[in-house]
Amino acid sequence: MLRWKLNPQPLGARFGPRAIRAASARQGSFRGFNPRASLNPYTSWATILDCGDIPVTPFDNAVALDQMSQAFLQLGSYLPAYPGDPHTLGDVGKGRKPKLITLGGDHSVALPALRALNKIYGHPIAVLHFDAHLDTWDPSAYCTNWCSETSDFTHGSMFWIASNEGLILNGSSVHAGLRTRLGGDGWEDYDDDDRQGFLRISTDDIDEIGSKGVIKAILERIGTETPTYLSVDIDVIDPGLAPGTGTPEPGGWTTREMIQILRGIEGLNIVGADLVEVAPAYDNQGESTALAAAQLVYEIITSMVKRELVPRGTESGGGEL
Repeated sequence: MLRWKLNPQPLGARFGPRAIRAASARQGSFRGFNPRASLNPYTSWATILDCGDIPVTPFDNAVALDQMSQAFLQLGSYLPAYPGDPHTLGDVGKGRKPKLITLGGDHSVALPALRALNKIYGHPIAVLHFDAHLDTWDPSAYCTNWCSETSDFTHGSMFWIASNEGLILNGSSVHAGLRTRLGGDGWEDYDDDDRQGFLRISTDDIDEIGSKGVIKAILERIGTETPTYLSVDIDVIDPGLAPGTGTPEPGGWTTREMIQILRGIEGLNIVGADLVEVAPAYDNQGESTALAAAQLVYEIITSMVKRELVPRGTESGGGEL
């Protein structure tokens, strides 16, 4: 008797960007002042634009990857625009580049973003990765009987691919919020992750060191000057609070803890970011997953704007986001 082992996966997160946009409808310049940062990111020095959706084919992963890579490179190569008062800005036109925040959507978008950043900046980028899962999985360890170079590219292998392409700054990168199971019967997944140079902070660590301890570990590892890509998988939050995601893992951080950590790392030199894996088909009636995602993006934007802002009168010139 032949038995077929089926491994059905939940619906994808293709409607995630739409849900996050809808959940951010209450955000805007009229009520955008962030008390913790003492600024309104929408009326400060930065021009904040919605660049729309990257058109990608759903039929060919290789073509989709190339489409995303070209789009990120094109958007990241534009000269930044800003409307603000030049007296509040620093270093206008001196190497400043646009900073893209990607809404997702599938987490695999991080690979084309890192490829583009490597070409734009000319060197590897540190990665700060909030996720329940490693996403540095070696695809050869998880493939079926029909493996291919195209099938290697998934939302769980993109950082493994990026690391092997030399896109990630080995020794200065961090996973935070981990609570994943590992493959096989041992520590091979962690051994491979060690080779890729990531520091691992588990979800349970917050019980021992608190949010401040998590913040301290991240800042000590990355520093405040290293160009960093911030990648946030919404499943870092407990599925009781953010159920709308494809691979939920019980025991995650609360939304409040995640917001507190993001606020604590506002000094990082974030050159690009994503908020991904929002799957509205699995969200609750109150759309708490999309609301949490919109709030996290708001906090990321606030920190990006605040870091580049200098006190009035202390510098001449300008800066851009």
